[in-house]
Amino acid sequence: MKKLLQTVAGRRISPLLRALGRRHFAGSTEEVYAKRNYANNVSEYNTVIKSLIAQRRHYLLRDVYDDMMLDGVQPSREIFHSLIVGTMRGARFQDAFFFRDQMKILGLVPDVALYNFLISTCGKCKYSDQAICILEDMKINEVKPTGQTYICLLNACAASGRIDRVYAIVCDMTAAGLGLNKFCYAGLIAAHKNKIPLTDDTASKIIELVEQSKGWSSVEASRDMAEYVIIGVSEEELYNIPTADYVHRRGRFFNRQLTVYHVALHACADLRNVEAMETILEMLKKDGKSPDFFLTMQTMRCYLHSGNLDRGLQIFEEYMNSGEPAMAEIFLTFIEGAMVGHTPKGMELAQDTLVKMNAMGFFLGGPTIGSDLLLKAAGEKTGGYTTANYIWDLMQAQKINPLFPAVEAYYHGLKERQIPEDDARLKLVSQVFNYKRRRNMLGIE
Repeated sequence: MKKLLQTVAGRRISPLLRALGRRHFAGSTEEVYAKRNYANNVSEYNTVIKSLIAQRRHYLLRDVYDDMMLDGVQPSREIFHSLIVGTMRGARFQDAFFFRDQMKILGLVPDVALYNFLISTCGKCKYSDQAICILEDMKINEVKPTGQTYICLLNACAASGRIDRVYAIVCDMTAAGLGLNKFCYAGLIAAHKNKIPLTDDTASKIIELVEQSKGWSSVEASRDMAEYVIIGVSEEELYNIPTADYVHRRGRFFNRQLTVYHVALHACADLRNVEAMETILEMLKKDGKSPDFFLTMQTMRCYLHSGNLDRGLQIFEEYMNSGEPAMAEIFLTFIEGAMVGHTPKGMELAQDTLVKMNAMGFFLGGPTIGSDLLLKAAGEKTGGYTTANYIWDLMQAQKINPLFPAVEAYYHGLKERQIPEDDARLKLVSQVFNYKRRRNMLGIE
């Protein structure tokens, strides 16, 4: 058994396994191997992993790890930190726990930071039961939870709408002498928003929590986040706050002191509750603060998703004329919101804004964003389908590979219209649809 574990761990790799790892086939050369292999040592593998995470190619992390094992490269604790952070960002639940188990096989006990990343992954994937199990696993392995652990757990349960568990965690924190900070209140707001079914007092609860949060305290000293900062994980990302993607990229236009307001207005937009949103904006004004970029986007989104296209358009135009830099997010938020309900005016505004956005050199931002817009536009049942066609053409021009659900919806939308079978667009979309459908049936996509 010991020799078997050593072999798995990479301390002793048999000639056969190493041969397999190097993918030697008849007539293959070292040059061919070099092209097929990710890296040759721990340092190189760490660089590759960080590069894949930066490129958001999280689905390749498991393949990189398998390559390491086949090559007999012993992964370090730093490697596992990078791998689990990558799975957290990519919401790859099974991969995260695979790497956790691999650490244990190699004799490495996860530290508190890794456990926090795992809990965060559970929250992103809405698996609150598993998040609770991780806390129990920490106790078994005698890893002491920190304040960050409890906030991770609180927000993980909030993502599933488990208000009972969220308030139980709050009670435990209070009993342990830990105060509630802005991320705790953010979790409480998210829990009410995500509860199924929603209750009639959801909006009033959110407003009440915003008011209560004004006296928030710090759970632990900022030094406790130092390790996370070093590896580029912000508190917003760790706790799955809606503003996580904006912290690093839009720092100049983003006020991190408004976290509770960010989460509250994001919730109002999701709930399409204009009255609550306007009440919270009035509270912000009374606090002597002004909306930042994210709050402006959520205000616009709330109006658009509530069917008030004119008010949403007004906010969009006010921002564009304010002298603030034009950013892709403001365009994309307006375009997506304008297509709600697929009204003729909304679809026209969406397409005109897409044209303007493209003329200014902005891209659709990758397969997920482009596919979301295509999926939304493909739902148009009347009209000329010009918005969906334009989004498809943009994705083709920008070499963005659309996801299967968007292709499927677009394909069926075209088929519902009187388009000749030999039409060039329909033929191309049919080819892509059939290809992706086969891959989807095989579980590849």
